[in-house]
Amino acid sequence: MQRKRILGLLALGVTALSIPVTAGTAGAAPQPTTSAIAPTGDVRIPDGAHAQGIGGAPASVKDYPFAIAALREGGSRPKGQSCSGSVVAPRKVMVAAHCKELAGEKSVLYGLDDLKSTGGTQLKAVDYQLHPKFTQPWNGYDVAIITTDADIPVPAGGYAKVATSADTGLETPGKDGFSLGYGKKTQNDSPADVTLQKLTLPIVDANQCTGVENGVDPATMICAGYSDGRKTVLPGDSGGPFVVNGVVVGITSWSRSDFKWYSVYSRLNNEMGDWVKQQIGEVPSTDKFTLAAAPGSAKVDPGKYVSTSITSKPGKNGAEDVALTASGLPDGAKATFQPSTIKSGDTAKLTIETAAGTPERDYTITVSGKGNTDTATTTLTLTVGKGGSEPGDLKVTLNPASGTARPGSMVSTKVSVTGGSGSITLSASGSGLPFAPFFTPQTISSGGTSTMQVFPPFQAGTYPITVTAKDGSGKTSTATYTLTVQ
Repeated sequence: MQRKRILGLLALGVTALSIPVTAGTAGAAPQPTTSAIAPTGDVRIPDGAHAQGIGGAPASVKDYPFAIAALREGGSRPKGQSCSGSVVAPRKVMVAAHCKELAGEKSVLYGLDDLKSTGGTQLKAVDYQLHPKFTQPWNGYDVAIITTDADIPVPAGGYAKVATSADTGLETPGKDGFSLGYGKKTQNDSPADVTLQKLTLPIVDANQCTGVENGVDPATMICAGYSDGRKTVLPGDSGGPFVVNGVVVGITSWSRSDFKWYSVYSRLNNEMGDWVKQQIGEVPSTDKFTLAAAPGSAKVDPGKYVSTSITSKPGKNGAEDVALTASGLPDGAKATFQPSTIKSGDTAKLTIETAAGTPERDYTITVSGKGNTDTATTTLTLTVGKGGSEPGDLKVTLNPASGTARPGSMVSTKVSVTGGSGSITLSASGSGLPFAPFFTPQTISSGGTSTMQVFPPFQAGTYPITVTAKDGSGKTSTATYTLTVQ
């Protein structure tokens, strides 16, 4: 989202929060205002708005192993905590789309009930995909998927179960749900409390949630809580899960600027949840053991060595012997595991030693573990020297990588290709399309661009389209374009 929108959001918060708020009890009449705000960690709680916190209860990652904190470099809270989230796959975290607007490098921190304590696993966000229809939290579609640079150590079976369009009725008024978050509990965040909290709220009819912005749209939002905000989400809770019957059906999205109102969640049991499922992809089975590199990337100069850890988790068969090997190493490089065989659930140290003449580029190292029942793999990105792509590597890029259209219209995107050899031919395919996408031109050279045009299906939904580039030697590269039909 553009900086103008970010500044507009912050200005809205400052203006709204400057309205005097009279201290009172939780049941006091709400103050008149029509301003909404997204509860990120940088928002200030108005004086007197909540003398006793949010009405939540302490929670633990042990009980909710998908709970995670979203951080940003330069954030005002401890460790830069600004949002909360849910782990939905080994390297995927579901958060609110508006959390991306905050300045600073993004990361996530997993495994702590109190972010002030030591330990936990902090991972960088290497990708941040917003729902293609998102504009502002109070306009709906406030959902995003973060991709991390290494696996998040969630125990087997601990990923959040995300609602889709198949999970009907979870948003019905009268049901109770609970949200999780590391948000503020006091005015001015002093003393700063970054413990995990569980907040249980009743779902109410969207017709009750009026008087703020354009109100609550039940097609894309869930309204829960109380008109006086006696229990409510607060700054730092943005992006946290709202759980009903064990399924995440909502994401903490927005409230009134004085937080003395209902809590509004982005609704997932519709096309938004279907989009999330598509972004997650196939989640590895918990039946077999798994491997992960921590960290998932390493840098070394030619002739030097670097080390990382290879962690493992047991599958349903419990601990078993796992023999470790590495492939994809640079020419002349050597990989050493200490130890070379571990029990699933244990950790090994991987040291990669490069040769003085090793080419300076990025390498993808695959670590394999052969156990008694199966074989598992994980990858490590090794940057030698200045890094960079190998000359001749074929890569296709889409700009934009997603689009929205109506039946009978047409949508287009720019396709760029680098690397490869000879003439490069473009093609695309996708289930449900009335015609195959076409390219102008269809054949380009390395470094060239083409325009892909797509005629959308007549049925609303989300359609992934695979774009393939094939060079003169037969080498191929693919990218995915996400088409949303309204």
